Parts: sequence; structure tokens; C-alpha cells
Amino acid sequence: MTSVAAVEARLRGMADPRQVDAIARRVPRDQVIGVRMKHTFDLAREHRGLPVDVVRELLASHWYELRMVAVSVLDAQARRARPTTPERAVLFETYLDGHEHIDTWDLVDRAAPRVVGEFLLDRPRDPLHRLARSVNRWERRTALVASYWTIRHGGPDDPVAILRTLVDDPEAVVQSALGTAVRELRRAHPDAAARFESVHALSPAARRAAAVGRS
Repeated sequence: MTSVAAVEARLRGMADPRQVDAIARRVPRDQVIGVRMKHTFDLAREHRGLPVDVVRELLASHWYELRMVAVSVLDAQARRARPTTPERAVLFETYLDGHEHIDTWDLVDRAAPRVVGEFLLDRPRDPLHRLARSVNRWERRTALVASYWTIRHGGPDDPVAILRTLVDDPEAVVQSALGTAVRELRRAHPDAAARFESVHALSPAARRAAAVGRS
């Protein structure tokens, strides 16, 4: 079984000091090893069969790249198991239980759609509503990013309710995800999107994200 120490050693072997500055734009510098994202993702793909106990340890790491490996493995394992299996419930719980360590936009975005959103597609969405009301901005972002999946593959009611909860959120990382959710809603449920936007004005950050991809 691969250990956390072994994964860290592999990452340090791929470290490039030139990558530290780029990653440190969004992550505290003292948490950065300095590994290109491609290499981090390749390593996660190589270790996609890691036991969940090891994934939890990776997720709790001080080092950003180890946390990225963790959420990437969660995503990879979610893609391999049906949402109705006990394994998927464990992945979902691992993500939520470790959310204090999921503290950048890309850590959220890497796993939330499938690990959280797909898992809840045919289940009550109460966890998303609780996340949307959290004091933690990253949990609020998870509520929106997970909703991308439910917007594309389910009905609009729960996603619209989450949008209403967060439309005036003060955090830019929440507003950008909200705009993307509105864009997805326009594509999948245009009438629901029109009703939402007729009542709620989007922030500039949300409008920019909602406009991405428009011709």
C-alpha cells in the first residue's frame, strides 16, 4: 500500500522552483511544493486505487499538492463506482468530513461535481442547502459547484434555491461559481434561469462567469 510519505516523496522528486511562484498566487507559499498540475494529476491517476484511509491523510496534509492528489483520487474513484454503491457514500463523507482542508477554488472544483453533486442526484439535497448556509466560503462554493451536476442531470428547483441563498454572497470565489451555475441553468433549464434572473441581479463577477462561452 502506498503511504502518504511515499506520495510526498514522489511529488518532491517532481518539484520545480519555477512553479512555486505560479501556485503561490492562490495558495499560501509555505504550503507549496512546486509541482506542475499535470504531474500532480498524473500521480493521482497512478494512485487512483488508494485506500480511503490514505486519501483522508493526504487531504489533511499541510501541502497543497498532497491535498490536490487527494481530491483527484476522490474524483477518479467516484467515476469508477455507481452513485448507489456504499463506496460512493464513503467518498462523499470523506469529502465533507475533510472540507476544512479543501480551501482553494481548484480543490473544490476538482471533486465537488461528481463526489458530491452526482452522489446527491437521486437523493435529498439537504447537504447542499446546509453547505450553502455555511460560514465557510469554500463550503458555500461546494454547494454551487456540486449543483452543476444536478442542474445538468436533474430538475432546477434545488439549484435555484441554492442560487437564491447565495446570490448576494460577498465572496468572489462564491460569486464566480454562482455565475457558472447560472450559465449551466440557462443551458439546461432556460425558463427557470429567466425567472431567477428577472428577480435577482447578478454581481459583476457572477455576470462575467455566466457570460463565459457565449457567442
